[in-house]
Amino acid sequence: MGLLALRRLMATQPHRRRRRSNAQAQARNGVITSMAKRKGTLLQGGDSSSQGGKRLRYSGPDLPEDIWRHIHFLMPLRDAARAACISQAFLRSWRHHPNLILTKKTMGLEHKAYRRVGMARDFTSTVHSILKNHSGIGVKRLKLDITYDHRDLNICYLNNWLQIAITPGIEEITLLLPSKYTFPCSLLSGGNGRSLQYLKLVRCAFRPTASLGFLSSLTKLHLCEVRIKDEELTCLISKSLALKQLELLHCRQIICLKIPCLLEQLSCLNVSLCENLQMIESKAPNLSTFSYRSNLVVELSLKQSSQVKTLDIDCYDESNFLCHVITKFPNIVPNLETLTLHSIDERINTPMVASKFLHLKRLVIYFESLDPDKAFPLEYDYLSLVSILDASPVLDTFILCIQQGEMKHDLVFGDASNLRTMPGHKHESLKDVEIIGFCSATSMVELTCHLLENATSLEYIILDTVCDVDDLEDIRRCCMTNLRKTGE
Repeated sequence: MGLLALRRLMATQPHRRRRRSNAQAQARNGVITSMAKRKGTLLQGGDSSSQGGKRLRYSGPDLPEDIWRHIHFLMPLRDAARAACISQAFLRSWRHHPNLILTKKTMGLEHKAYRRVGMARDFTSTVHSILKNHSGIGVKRLKLDITYDHRDLNICYLNNWLQIAITPGIEEITLLLPSKYTFPCSLLSGGNGRSLQYLKLVRCAFRPTASLGFLSSLTKLHLCEVRIKDEELTCLISKSLALKQLELLHCRQIICLKIPCLLEQLSCLNVSLCENLQMIESKAPNLSTFSYRSNLVVELSLKQSSQVKTLDIDCYDESNFLCHVITKFPNIVPNLETLTLHSIDERINTPMVASKFLHLKRLVIYFESLDPDKAFPLEYDYLSLVSILDASPVLDTFILCIQQGEMKHDLVFGDASNLRTMPGHKHESLKDVEIIGFCSATSMVELTCHLLENATSLEYIILDTVCDVDDLEDIRRCCMTNLRKTGE
C-alpha cells in the first residue's frame, strides 16, 4: 500500500511543477514588463527579439560599472574572457583584469588532441591575444606556464608578455619558463617589485645584481631548478627584508647558502636536492622551521638561529646518519621541539651521549630503502634507539617507520628471559608510541618491551606491520591505502 501511494504521489509531481513553473514565468514576465515601462532602457540592440528590423537583447540590471567590474574579477579566467565577448561592461573591465592565470588548463587546451606543435602554436597565439588586449594596469596575480611543449617559443614574445603583465601593484608572480630563458631582473626594478609578495620561478636562470630594486613586500620566495649563484642569491634575499619563507629546490649552482641577520622575519627555510651545496649558515634570528633534503650531510651553522623548533632532515646517501644527528645536533639546535629524521643505512648502533635535546617533544624516524623491494639493514639493533629517547627527557611522542620490504625475521616465541633489558632508562614524559613496519626482529621486540616497562606515562602504543612508503605522511591505520587494506 505504501509503495502504491508513493507512485501516485510521484505521478502528480510533474503536473504540479509545470503549473508552478508557468506561474513563476508569468510573474517574471510581469516584473520585466513593469521594469521596462519604468526605465525604457533594458532592451537594446542584441539578439533576443526584434524591433523595427533590429535585433535586441537584454542588457542586465543597471548597476554601477565598479560593481560589474568586481563581479567580472571574481570569475575564472575562461569565464571572464567569454563574458567580455558578449558584454560591453565586461569588455571594458577585461582590460584591467587582476588575475592572469595563463596555463593550458585555464585556456581550455589541456584535453585537446593536439600534436605538440599545434598546441604550442595555439597556446602562444591565445596568450599573445590576451595580453595584447590587456592594459597592464591593475594586474595583481600572474601565472604563466611555459611547459616543455613550448621550449621553442620565441623569447621576444615572452619578454613582451612579461613587460605587459609585471607592472607596479603586482602581488604574486609564478613563472614556469623554458630552461634557456634568463628572467630579466630589470622587470622587478623601478617600483615594479615594491608590492610583490610572492615570487616563484621554475626552470630558468636568474641573475640579480645590485641594480635590483628593493622587494620590500616580498614574504615568500620559491626557486625551483633555477640557475642562480651564491652571490646572486645573497643579493636577492638582501633586497627582501620582509621575507618569511624561502624554498630552494634543485638549484645546482648554489654551493654556500648564507642567510644574513637582516632577515629578521624569516621563519621557514626549505632546501632540497641542491646537489652541490656544501654549507648552510643562517643568522636569521627568528628562523623556526628548517627542512633539508639532499644526498650528503652539509656543514650546518644555526647557532645564531637559536629559535629553530622544527627540523626535518633527509640525507639519502649518508650512512649512519642517526649516529651523526644524536652526537652533533643537540648543540646545533638547542631549542628543538620537533625532529624528523630519514635514514637509509644504519650499520652502527645509536650510541649513548651526554648531550641532550632538552626541549624535544616529538620525534619521528623513517628507516627507508632506496629500493622499495629491499629492507632496512637486518643487523641494526633497534634497542639502541633507547639512547636517543634517553637524550630527550621531555619527549611525549615517538614514531618509528621501518620499510621492511620482503625481509623475513626469525619469530620470537617462548621464554622472554633471553631478551635484553636496559634498566635505569626511564621515559617519564612519553605518552604516544607508534611503530609502523613492526616485525619479529628480536631487537624490535626488545625495544617494544622496554617502552612498555619504562614509559610510565604511556597512554597508547600502535604496532602496525604494514609500512606503506606512499603513505608515510599519514600513517594512521584508518587512512587506508591499497597496501594497507591487504596488510595483516
